[in-house]
Amino acid sequence: MAVLFRQSRTTRTSAPAATPYRPGIADLTPRLLPRLWPYWVTVYRRTWRGSVITSFLMPFLYLTAMGIGLGSFVDDNAGPAALGGISYLAYIAPGLLATSAMQTAIGESTYPVMGAFKWHRVYFSMAATPLRVADIVGGQLAFTAFRILLSGAVFLGVLAGFGVLDSAAGGLGALAVAVLLGAAHAAPTIALTSRMRSESGFALVFRLGLMPMFLFSGAFFPITQLPDAVAWLARLMPIWHGVELSRMLTLGDVVVLPAVGHLGYLVVLLLLGWYLSITGFVKRLSQ
Repeated sequence: MAVLFRQSRTTRTSAPAATPYRPGIADLTPRLLPRLWPYWVTVYRRTWRGSVITSFLMPFLYLTAMGIGLGSFVDDNAGPAALGGISYLAYIAPGLLATSAMQTAIGESTYPVMGAFKWHRVYFSMAATPLRVADIVGGQLAFTAFRILLSGAVFLGVLAGFGVLDSAAGGLGALAVAVLLGAAHAAPTIALTSRMRSESGFALVFRLGLMPMFLFSGAFFPITQLPDAVAWLARLMPIWHGVELSRMLTLGDVVVLPAVGHLGYLVVLLLLGWYLSITGFVKRLSQ
């Protein structure tokens, strides 16, 4: 009996341990992304009420306070000639659309992503299925783009109500730019969040990242009014490219070469952020 017991113990202790899940990065294409759609639809159904007020109210408040309130002061004192013959409301409207997309993107890519890693561990549950890292990252990024599309559509409707759109095509183009701009901010932010172990670092992201980009985006005044060094730093920020491209489209004044440059900058940033997000998720999910 003792011999059998010893053999049984030996058999149990010598059994090979289960191989941990180690996602790879060889394939960056999210082929199984549609399978995540039911999950993200469920998430949206549970959370949409918390954002419906801000989605509808904030565009109106922004445009009323900044466009009409401050805009009347600017137009009365400087005149439309100071902004190339357009009103201050028409000048800041596309900038507010772009900065709103940036704020939504960064907000959706910080605490929600940290929660899916640290608190709810949703990503680890997804990784235990046939889904690959590219699918998980793609799902998060696609949901963020979806949120930006919805809030941007509301913002666009408010802009149309204020009569600042040159054409419907230009407005739809600005909406598409807002989605691209949001994704170009979301992807690097997701990559950063996947490498963070504590949410305390988000205070620096918002104070030293989001706020300066918002203030020096070119949404409220031409960056040529800034000192040369600060203006060049502003040109390096993706939000400036999004603001300039949105303004071209809403005003119907598209200059091809600069527009292609702005578009290319955002696409490159999105692709770089996508790759860094994949590598960050691989490392985090394998721990």
